[in-house]
Amino acid sequence: MPMNVRRVLLLLSVFCMAQVAVAQTRSGSAGSKGQTLLPAGEAPSLGTVDWLRRMHAASRQRTYVGTFVVSSPTGNLSSSRIWHVADGDQLLERIEALSGAPRSTFRRNDHVMTFFPEDKVVKSEKRENLDFFPNLPGAPDSTIGEFYDVRLLGKGRVAGFDADVLQLAPRDGLRFGYRVWSERRSGLVVALQTVDVEGRVVEQSAFSELQFDAPVKTHALAQMMGNTAGYRVEKSELERTTPTAEGWALREPVAGFKPVNCYRRALDGVAKPERTMQWTFSDGLASVSLFVEPYDAQRPAREAVMTMGATSTLARRLSDKGGDWWLTVVGEVPPQTLQAFAQSLVRTR
Repeated sequence: MPMNVRRVLLLLSVFCMAQVAVAQTRSGSAGSKGQTLLPAGEAPSLGTVDWLRRMHAASRQRTYVGTFVVSSPTGNLSSSRIWHVADGDQLLERIEALSGAPRSTFRRNDHVMTFFPEDKVVKSEKRENLDFFPNLPGAPDSTIGEFYDVRLLGKGRVAGFDADVLQLAPRDGLRFGYRVWSERRSGLVVALQTVDVEGRVVEQSAFSELQFDAPVKTHALAQMMGNTAGYRVEKSELERTTPTAEGWALREPVAGFKPVNCYRRALDGVAKPERTMQWTFSDGLASVSLFVEPYDAQRPAREAVMTMGATSTLARRLSDKGGDWWLTVVGEVPPQTLQAFAQSLVRTR
């Protein structure tokens, strides 16, 4: 998947998707459905973890339709239309790209299908851990407060809705900071700015139009998702594994980042899944993925570090007595964080 497409889909999940095993808000913040709607003029007094859990829960418990825009200081601009339905234990979405190549992405819990009408191709995959914001691990004793401080900056207004404006400031240079607009009554994230260590905005996203409790039918989205007539369906199968089984380890952990999962998979839909390892880490907000595959001398690639918006990519050749490997590290973090992962990765067999 092209990096600009991947980043757009990642940012879509900032607003649209939370993982199934979400930690509920603490007592006092939760109502009969796990989320209290606050009076319009009242801002909750919460700690770092509680603010994030409130925003996290809102994306699971509200149904809405909206249009949002993603932009960066370099002039990149993307927009999409979202239909998001929360129906008991079922989460369904339709995400229609309004810019770039035509594509429609449907999500039903952990099942994701992306339709490319120009190529008449549907890419289907299961994702146990969907990227979203905030990406809380779900444990009540989350350590995210050790690496970020939260401060209520004041009030704002996005797409006609009153919002609490928060600042999530990192305590070191390994992660970005965030300014978040959380809809006052529900807690839903309606705008987000990613900022670097000097406070400069590197990427921002916001709803330009939003309607809560829109009349979207679960069965209608499910029918659209299942209508693959005339398309070639390409399934991406992930096989769970461990870094130890694949012969890899980190010499030293990168502060704050915990391993989330590890799979064998294909990077380009062509290579055999057993040839590529994907090892993913998260600090509770940002995520980093390490892709390792045998180096192919017939397809030489350039070593590089690239940045687009908040996403950085590092590509490097690794060599040891066991052979040559190609490492790709991708994350919504500063480039030095990717360097820390690359320098710590070692072959164990």
